[in-house]
Amino acid sequence: MEFVFKSENLCKKYGGFTALKDLNMEIPKGAIYGFVGKNGAGKTTLIRCLCGLQKPTTGSYELMGISWEDKNIIKSRQKMGAVVEAPAIYKDMTARDNLIQQCLLLGLPDFKCVDELLKLVGLSDTGKKKAGKFSLGMRQRLGIAIALCGDPDFIILDEPTNGLDPQGIIEIRELILKLNHERGITFLISSHILDELARMATHYGFIDKGHLVRQMSSEELQKECRKSVRMKVDDTVILAKVLEEKGIEYKILDSNTADVYAELVFSEIAKECDKAGCTIINMEEHDESLEAFYLSLLGGNENV
Repeated sequence: MEFVFKSENLCKKYGGFTALKDLNMEIPKGAIYGFVGKNGAGKTTLIRCLCGLQKPTTGSYELMGISWEDKNIIKSRQKMGAVVEAPAIYKDMTARDNLIQQCLLLGLPDFKCVDELLKLVGLSDTGKKKAGKFSLGMRQRLGIAIALCGDPDFIILDEPTNGLDPQGIIEIRELILKLNHERGITFLISSHILDELARMATHYGFIDKGHLVRQMSSEELQKECRKSVRMKVDDTVILAKVLEEKGIEYKILDSNTADVYAELVFSEIAKECDKAGCTIINMEEHDESLEAFYLSLLGGNENV
């Protein structure tokens, strides 16, 4: 498998504080890699290293097959785009002028890509409107268009849907999926909105205290986000006894709710429960969400 990014025992220290600790991470080419972790877990530090804004303390990484210590790493970074924290735009310029300015900064020979990119991100009709008067969603799309200047193979997005309304979130999601499917662009996406991330990501990395706790594909995640039957009953103590007698795995959520990890025939389980003195209120299939998996993996209820 080919990787756009691969690290080995990557560490970054700031004085006595360790921001990244023995981080081993791989981003496959063509992936949409969801990067998940609490605030302060090390996500931004890694992104800064990738963009060349920070140097590792120890360990190593490769970007598109080139070591970060190789002088040719600049060639890899020329194939990258990034929107970190907030889009880097000139608010007193139009969308078109912002893209022209980026082309000039990159030393591109012409501005042929500008109109195509404006159309791609849905900003071709903004005319002379200054970017400072754009909605948050429009500014995010302009930021992505700027990141696309130079035809990158790899784009880093830090909280791309943060603060957007539902329509803006859908637009950004569809744009990312389109760029990934049609242009084969690899994405690293750090996001707090886990359920939205689950609609896009093909791979995941879960980071905690600078250490990559788990790395997996979306298929592997689906297998671990176990399907269950969520049962509402009048007494889970009695339900637990019935399930234990039948050798069925379960998890009690509260005094009236339990997740049962087995295929159940309603008539049969209802008969057993009734016999034991437990009434079933309802039963429904239930899938564990990415957010629930994250909490079970890393624990706590802090912001991610």
